[in-house]
Amino acid sequence: MNDSTYDGNRNSHWNLDAVIQQLRVSREATHNIRHQGKIRELPSRAMLASIVEGLQAALFPTHYGRPNLTDESIDYFVGDTLNMALNRLSEQVRRGLLFSAEVDLKQTCNASEEAALSCKAQEITRDFAASLPEIRGLLVSDVQAALAGDPAATSVAEIMLCYPGTLAILYYRLAHSLHRLGARFIARLISDIAHSLTGIDIHPAAQIGGSFFIDHGTGVVVGETAILGQRVRLYQHVTLGAKRFPADEKGVLIKGVPRHPIVEDDVVIYAGATVLGRITIGAGSTIGGNVWLTQSVPPGSNVAQAQMRND
Repeated sequence: MNDSTYDGNRNSHWNLDAVIQQLRVSREATHNIRHQGKIRELPSRAMLASIVEGLQAALFPTHYGRPNLTDESIDYFVGDTLNMALNRLSEQVRRGLLFSAEVDLKQTCNASEEAALSCKAQEITRDFAASLPEIRGLLVSDVQAALAGDPAATSVAEIMLCYPGTLAILYYRLAHSLHRLGARFIARLISDIAHSLTGIDIHPAAQIGGSFFIDHGTGVVVGETAILGQRVRLYQHVTLGAKRFPADEKGVLIKGVPRHPIVEDDVVIYAGATVLGRITIGAGSTIGGNVWLTQSVPPGSNVAQAQMRND
């Protein structure tokens, strides 16, 4: 018998019957944390990881798929891989929509609630598929920015296979498209998978322009309402965070309020810098390492730590 299988006789000295019953009461009644008290069907994190790997391979077949693909076989590979990934994604989107209070199924699909849920998931997945060529274009600009901005980079292949920042941006761009289309729970899960893989935490709702480069990357945080322009470069342990969290008269946090920085085009933010609040970093500015910044700076600024005096 598998050691993980419950054996009532062998484990009777643990008094498991009582424990199991108390856990059931906790799950079903006293500490029920299920959405609306009833939903059990959750999206699968493992399945989403597999889906993103398939999407990676469809976007960049020889880098993330099969290196031996030929001109004759590559389109067949992309089609088959993409079809499988999108079929699986539609089911995960459907599950994620169960947790969304913002989706009006009646306006989307004229059907029963269950059928409408599947219909909406298919619609989101179809629109997401249509966005993939645009996403690939943005990702190519990101890779080119890394190649141009890092003197240690020797090739596109090295950047795509070895740079955690590139992987985090790829996951972000896929998640952002899903978030924009209404699959917010799924987008959040994809972002967290990227966070686990790379140590880089980018909220899928953040708005990030093309030619984005994260160098080294570990510990980078980009908050939900952050807006980044074109050709922005971040180094490790940069935080684009919130300064405060507004609450209503009952003390409940107000969600969705713009509270993260706006970073304009061609800004470089060096390692360890912390930029907080709804402030604007003007175009072409440089923010030095370990700077703590809570106020806007005009375009072309060069912000550094104050020089320490050694009296």
